[in-house]
Amino acid sequence: MKLPIKYIIFGVVALLLNVGSAFGQFSRDFQYFTHPDQRGLNQFEAPFHTDVEFDGIEVRLGGANTIQFQGLRHDNAAGTLTDLESNFNLATSNLDLDAVLANGVRMHLRTYLSSQNHNEAYVKGGYLQVDRLDFIQEGLFDGLMDKLRFKVGHMELNYGDNHFRRTDNAQAIYNPFVGNYIMDSFTTEVAGEVYYFNEGLLAMVGISNGKLNQSVTDADGNGFKTKPTVYGKIGYDKQVNEDLRVRLTGSILNITQSASIYLYSGDRAGSRYYDVITPGNFRAGRFSPSFTPGYGQPPAPGEMTAIMINPFIKFQGLEFYGVFENTAGKLKSAADRRTFNQYGAELLYRFGTNEDIYIGGRYNLVDGETTNGAIEIDRFNIGGGWFLTKNVLAKLEYVTQNYNGNGYTGSPYEGAEFNGVMIEAVISF
Repeated sequence: MKLPIKYIIFGVVALLLNVGSAFGQFSRDFQYFTHPDQRGLNQFEAPFHTDVEFDGIEVRLGGANTIQFQGLRHDNAAGTLTDLESNFNLATSNLDLDAVLANGVRMHLRTYLSSQNHNEAYVKGGYLQVDRLDFIQEGLFDGLMDKLRFKVGHMELNYGDNHFRRTDNAQAIYNPFVGNYIMDSFTTEVAGEVYYFNEGLLAMVGISNGKLNQSVTDADGNGFKTKPTVYGKIGYDKQVNEDLRVRLTGSILNITQSASIYLYSGDRAGSRYYDVITPGNFRAGRFSPSFTPGYGQPPAPGEMTAIMINPFIKFQGLEFYGVFENTAGKLKSAADRRTFNQYGAELLYRFGTNEDIYIGGRYNLVDGETTNGAIEIDRFNIGGGWFLTKNVLAKLEYVTQNYNGNGYTGSPYEGAEFNGVMIEAVISF
């Protein structure tokens, strides 16, 4: 017998609440854990050090709920787009389950309860994070494990720093604006990562199976098999003094053979700018350099190398975050590689008690060469936000985005643009 999803969710929540009551651990902080509220801003990787002591198995139930009021208008050169109504978007919701299983061993699982692209609940992904080896033998390699971390799961790949500031369905509290970047690098694959951290130096190497949807069959029925994706990151992150923090990272991801490249099309939840230019497209407002033959063509087997550089500087309340990304690849059947670049810059000023209020702007530009010709997409956001509490955030922004280039000739994107106001409310705990 199939039960309605609401009864399943209610049962899971009730069970977890009983487990939490039995262990009495819901009020404690977790080891090596990024808080899903204002305290987690600009955390990037989960903390490599902790003062929290292990005191038995701990379970934490959390989640996020987000809704937007969208007041956008769009148009294109042909004038063929239907009008957009100013109204509320679908409210989105996440359910998070975290558990400390042993000293320095933590599990995370995220489920999307409601998203633009799905009306049913489904698991985004999860991972096991290992920061100590006491489960093998107490104190085993303690000196080494002060600098090492292991992470495995069907999980979000740690390529670049954009994914730490992006909106993940309902988890929008880390994103100072409403939308994610135009080239939204995000995918969940079966992967393993090894981290090294020492006095500000950060290094990571990872490998994934290159598949968003897991399968053991031939991808296209022609004997083409996906090869593992290899990626890495190196950087420096230091709180220089009480007022100044600096971070600079460089990341690389290499796909040598894939049935479909998911790095920029792995988000199954959907974008924040609903139905702009192409109504019904849940990724509206984004661009995926999938190296397809042209607009409207399906993904095809190919290869790709992506590089991202991210500077971050915070001086008192002033905050700068930057993006340079270069992505080059080709289809299996193509002779020439094509390249796309992404540039981004955010400047924020946080002020008030505990920096509860912020204002700022973001500029984002993507350009490159498709088989139909050159394209250029630029977006400008200006706005701000107010943390009513550390768990509740209200955002207001004005956004404008433009599509240019002969690569869009004959498509809905030819001479297209959208602009208007977005209001977003976020609850995260």
